[in-house]
Amino acid sequence: METEALALAQEIDFSMWGLFARATLTVKLVMLLLMVSSFWAWSIIIQKHISYRAARREADTFDRAFWSGEPLDELFEQIGTQPSGRSEKIFAAGMIEWRRSHRNDGGLIAGAQSRIDRSMDVAIAKEAEDLQRGLPVLATVGSTAPFVGLFGTVWGIMHAFIQIAEQQNTNLAVVAPGIAEALLATGLGLLAAIPAVIFYNKLSADSDRILAGYEAFADEFATILSRQLDS
Repeated sequence: METEALALAQEIDFSMWGLFARATLTVKLVMLLLMVSSFWAWSIIIQKHISYRAARREADTFDRAFWSGEPLDELFEQIGTQPSGRSEKIFAAGMIEWRRSHRNDGGLIAGAQSRIDRSMDVAIAKEAEDLQRGLPVLATVGSTAPFVGLFGTVWGIMHAFIQIAEQQNTNLAVVAPGIAEALLATGLGLLAAIPAVIFYNKLSADSDRILAGYEAFADEFATILSRQLDS
């Protein structure tokens, strides 16, 4: 009997596709959900990596131009009112409000400094929303995927025990496929969750550093304009 059971077990396809094909409909749906979640998470990770690298490169380029000694009005004329760069947008928001705060006679409208600060704060908030878009998906996948996989495992093991009871047979050929299919769901859950958690933490830290750079620039720019307001 043991020899026959081992022979039957060796004939079973234990490949990833074989385990998926034999799984129950519920476990298949769980596996598909986890695979889609994993692909979705990786697409966000790659997109954010590219986006953050571009943001850092653009910020470095703009900082060199800003601190080059070129007059701010000339720099603003080069950038325009609808720039594409993130740092440029913050600078443009401050300069637009700075120009709007001048009366026709050349004087300044009261409260110019606070309006300039608010304009740049709004621009930074918009950039923060764009930079952090998609990160909640990584957090959700990282926190829920293991439990979704565990649900698939529990369901698969329950189905395996039902098969054992129906066939009145506990040999390896009956038990092993169902257990393997169930454990595959847990494996897929961890495969989706672990990268999502790791890169959520990394990308969140990267986003915070980029935003901190924008806020530091806004403070420095506001200080420069404040000197001109007081002069």
